Amino acid sequence: MTGTDHPTEPPEPAKPSEPAEPSRDPEARGVRLVPVLLLLTAISGLIDAVTYLGLGHVFTANMTGNVVVLGFAAAGAPGFSVPHTTTSLVCFLVGAVVGGRTSRRPEAGSRRSWTRMTLAAEAVLVGISAAVAFAAPDHAPVTVYSVIALTAFAMGLRNATVRKLGVADLTTTVLTMTLTGLASDSRAGGGAGTHSPRRTASVIAMVVGATLGAWLVLRHGIAVPLLVGAVVVAVLALTASGRE
Repeated sequence: MTGTDHPTEPPEPAKPSEPAEPSRDPEARGVRLVPVLLLLTAISGLIDAVTYLGLGHVFTANMTGNVVVLGFAAAGAPGFSVPHTTTSLVCFLVGAVVGGRTSRRPEAGSRRSWTRMTLAAEAVLVGISAAVAFAAPDHAPVTVYSVIALTAFAMGLRNATVRKLGVADLTTTVLTMTLTGLASDSRAGGGAGTHSPRRTASVIAMVVGATLGAWLVLRHGIAVPLLVGAVVVAVLALTASGRE
């Protein structure tokens, strides 16, 4: 070994590789959108039971039925009201306009954030309608018009958001095309039937919500089912994710 030679240092032992940190997607935090939208479908059935059975044959979630009801009322059929139905249609459309503009604003943020924001607004609106119904008789004009306006606006707001989310077969308020798809795309209709579970669940959710709403209205009036709807939507507002 010469004077300029240096002893070779042994190589450092290889460090064990650290486990990769799992990816954290804020959109995926919370309850997935499919069960959220199924629960909202049930709430639609509940709210339409409240307004149709408790407020004189008017819908505030199902606008297809409402347009038909408006025709009945315009023709003078007993039990239907042009002012009630018109109020529902106008407030629903205003809610849809607000929902559409909100979802398109840059500050709306992620799908998760504006979905939760919309559901929080719906919970507040339905909660206020419940408070009005507790404070005044069910058939008082202030109760009728307040509940119709507030719930119709909330449903318009929600429908604009659901449309923007674009989750297949889950509109939360209308089942005509869901039933059509369920039948025409089934194996009996020559299709693969791949979306049958989701479509079937949507129909069942609507029936369950309408049944519960009707049962509560017939036994407790309109305030209790509205309060139930507000609480359920408030829970969804706190837990919904942005992923299907």
